[in-house]
Amino acid sequence: MHEIKPGQSIELLKELHILTRDGKMNQDSRRKLKQVYHLVQFIEPLLKQAQETHPDIRLVDHGAGKSYLGFILYDLFFKTLNDGSTIYGIETRDELVSKSQELAARLGFPGMSFLNLSVAESIESGLLPERIDVVTALHACNTATDDAIRFALKKQARFIVLVPCCQAEVASVLKKNKGKAIAKDALTEIWRHPLHTREFGSQVTNVLRCLQLEAHGYQVNVTELVGWEHSMKNELIIATYKGLPGQRPSLRLQEILHTLGLDEMQDRFFIAR
Repeated sequence: MHEIKPGQSIELLKELHILTRDGKMNQDSRRKLKQVYHLVQFIEPLLKQAQETHPDIRLVDHGAGKSYLGFILYDLFFKTLNDGSTIYGIETRDELVSKSQELAARLGFPGMSFLNLSVAESIESGLLPERIDVVTALHACNTATDDAIRFALKKQARFIVLVPCCQAEVASVLKKNKGKAIAKDALTEIWRHPLHTREFGSQVTNVLRCLQLEAHGYQVNVTELVGWEHSMKNELIIATYKGLPGQRPSLRLQEILHTLGLDEMQDRFFIAR
């Protein structure tokens, strides 16, 4: 079992169905674990940077689901800290929240907290602390990726890690305004066909998200999440707050919205600082 790291909780891996009850691992489980490890490789250096400023780290995982990422991060990094560091899992499905709470208690993971909230609700919730160091959102559905960005900006989180999802809203606005646009500009041929509308809408959504983060002073890196071959959505956005000037990305964001006929989406990609 060379995939299992030293000191890793075998009970946890069984509970997450990565290992069978007799300690075996099938191909699907091996792939799932590889994916989470790959993501942890990106997040762990951010946690170490946060530790340089203050010992207790606060990480919020939006759309946590069964909290694979949160549990494995805690097991590999947080459980030896004993300094008040906390992972908060935000999830709307009550049964998943309850199961995660029970599992954390059974494993003796006191620094894990699970809240039955939508990402939008978490922005104003008094159940979360004011200072948040790291915000993660992996394939958070509906508006949750953008709500997670808003949460991170409101909390002035130092690091944001996104595997973005649900880019259909931009595509729907492109489609709605397609008739007017096609007569105006040859560039609209890029999204004239429905398949291209969907693909281009997805691309534009993530470009706008990156500009939004840059407009708020973040340095943004976009890469491919290797090992997520089963999913088309394998883009990884990592943003680090640097206090950079935001005027240029802000102007570029506005220009793209106007050029593509997306002015009505100003509020979605708000840029006020």
